[in-house]
Amino acid sequence: MKISEFLSPADTVINIRVSDKDKLLQELAHRAAIKVQIPEGEIIAALLKREELGSTGMGNGVAIPHARFQTLAKPFGIVAKLKQPIDFQAIDDQPVEIVFVLLLPTVSEGEQLGALACVARKLREPSELAKLRKVKKASDLHAVLTA
Repeated sequence: MKISEFLSPADTVINIRVSDKDKLLQELAHRAAIKVQIPEGEIIAALLKREELGSTGMGNGVAIPHARFQTLAKPFGIVAKLKQPIDFQAIDDQPVEIVFVLLLPTVSEGEQLGALACVARKLREPSELAKLRKVKKASDLHAVLTA
């Protein structure tokens, strides 16, 4: 699976200004709700429920909040590069500046894991993170992620 299969250029945003994790998840859930036809409140609730199990902040300034939905036919991603890093209770206690929200179907376990693994591999690579941190435009952020 490739990131380009579930992340469109329109779902790549840059310089989002939020003060905390909850506001960020609300902002991204709002944007996602329009695209996937799932109520915003349902998306927020599912993302927050997953965060209660343990932070999806994987360290090195990156978080991959994710949730599963029965009504979703295929994975959907939305990525944001924040204007200012925020606390995400990441495993390394460092603030997060790159957030990739993944909404996944409940029906296909393999597809879910494939999408999540694909994003995690890309965002774990130091050279890729360096490129992502340098980008100034959403189109460039998308290009790096889908290359």
